[in-house]
Amino acid sequence: QVQLVESGGGLVQPGGSLRLSCAVSGFGARIAIMAWYRRAPGKEREWVATITSERTTAYLDVVEGRFTVSRDNTKNTVYLQMNDMRPEDTAVYYCKATIFRDEYWGQGTQVTVSS
Repeated sequence: QVQLVESGGGLVQPGGSLRLSCAVSGFGARIAIMAWYRRAPGKEREWVATITSERTTAYLDVVEGRFTVSRDNTKNTVYLQMNDMRPEDTAVYYCKATIFRDEYWGQGTQVTVSS
């Protein structure tokens, strides 16, 4: 069974940092396009970052320069390093794997940025 489990969320002050992890099981993560999404309270889910099997990356404009997505294929894990965090980054963050036309989602991890 394909499973994605996010971790690393929590409470952080504005300007602080968090690193999210997405542990993948059931398939080799290197064959998948991995992405991070988030859903803020009262808002639609939005795409945040993507890393391909070739390690090409792309970012939502408001996080570019602050967030970094990476992957460790030997650990079947994808990361989202979040620096200089802002209150508007508060959301539930989700990991997504895409293999051909099949999509798999994690359950999400809560990130709260507040002083």
